[in-house]
Amino acid sequence: MTGFYRHFLIAAALSVLATPALAQAAAPTPWELNSDMGYAYDKEGKTFAYKMGTNNAGLLLKGAKKVPKGTLFFIGQNGQLYMRSGPYLEGNGKFMFGSN
Repeated sequence: MTGFYRHFLIAAALSVLATPALAQAAAPTPWELNSDMGYAYDKEGKTFAYKMGTNNAGLLLKGAKKVPKGTLFFIGQNGQLYMRSGPYLEGNGKFMFGSN
């Protein structure tokens, strides 16, 4: 993944995972990502949101990759951001790794 796009995904994941109430919600909550915003996760683990313009859109997309459907982002016990492609829901739609 390119640096900016990877940072965008990481920041988006962190924004959802940073609120404990969301992790305990009965139903999953969709991310609220805006098309005119960029989200970043820097080398020190800080997250940022940037207002984007269209001047460098081609440069931004160069080398960017789409996130595969069925990808889960999560923070490990060590505080590191991870992503997992593969099953994370049970047959009934319940989250496989939840505490319930």
